[in-house]
Amino acid sequence: MSNPINIAIDAMGGENSPYKVIKGIEIHSSNTNNINYNIYGDQKIIEPLLKKSNIKSKIYNITHTENYIKDTDSPLTAAKKGKNSSMWLAVESLKNQESDAIVSAGNTGALFVIAKLNLKMIERIEKPALSALWPNKIGMNVVLDLGANIECNEKNLVDFSLMGSALHKSLFENEMSKVALLNIGSEELKGNNIIKNTYQILNEKKNSLFEFKGYIEGNKIMDGDVNVIVTDGFTGNVALKTAEGTANFITSELKKTMNSSLLGKLSAILNIKNLKKFKNKLDPRLYNGAILLGLDKPVIKSHGSTDEIGFANSLKVSEKIIKGKLIEKIKKNII
Repeated sequence: MSNPINIAIDAMGGENSPYKVIKGIEIHSSNTNNINYNIYGDQKIIEPLLKKSNIKSKIYNITHTENYIKDTDSPLTAAKKGKNSSMWLAVESLKNQESDAIVSAGNTGALFVIAKLNLKMIERIEKPALSALWPNKIGMNVVLDLGANIECNEKNLVDFSLMGSALHKSLFENEMSKVALLNIGSEELKGNNIIKNTYQILNEKKNSLFEFKGYIEGNKIMDGDVNVIVTDGFTGNVALKTAEGTANFITSELKKTMNSSLLGKLSAILNIKNLKKFKNKLDPRLYNGAILLGLDKPVIKSHGSTDEIGFANSLKVSEKIIKGKLIEKIKKNII
């Protein structure tokens, strides 16, 4: 048997924690094996939840601390006061080779700062990037950067292409990674100078990790023609929030329409199977788990407002990228 994977978990971060965290571990552990969970947080609260769960005692360890980072803390405040916090201790366990990855649903800015203070950047990577999964018509996209860097140069965007492709290959090993730059048009001459220069670099320097497919417009992201979409953090974050808002609007309006009349309710019953598929396609919990790329250890950010299903999916992402040797793939292919 191979060595077990050790996942560090900040049990106190996010809404309804540590309850959803422990329930998420329970869901994840029931669908996998050879995983150990290093749990950081208030033992007085966590232990009773673990005892009520079906999680085997041999697969987890609790490191007690009553300190945790609040959602209202600034990154600087969190860094100053956080050396004994659940988030800091969880990240530090990667630095000390006690864990292979960390998952936290806590304060995003604090997690990034604490991770950068404790972990090294991968050599020749200048900036980290926040990436996430985004559904398309035929499968899944990796999209980055989603907010870690407001401004990026050509080197950064090339690095993001490599890191995003390595992540995609780690998660979907049988698929070819196809990279596109998010732009205002698909023509080669469109876009600002940084985008156009990056296009030239990626077009000229072939890489075995991915196939460069040029530009992609925002309305084509979900077509499935490409699966790694690269942009700066400002544009990526706006695109992500717009997509999330649109998905929520469509789902709520469809639900309202289906419940507005007897005919609508009857139609919903008759189409329950198809409606469930539709709902799952747009359910953000099933794609939960943003990854901070560029550091020498995997750092996974679960959405703070997600439930136990979403948290379990972030653990699944963590497991897959460790098994898929994400960091090794980035180091091997970085220019």
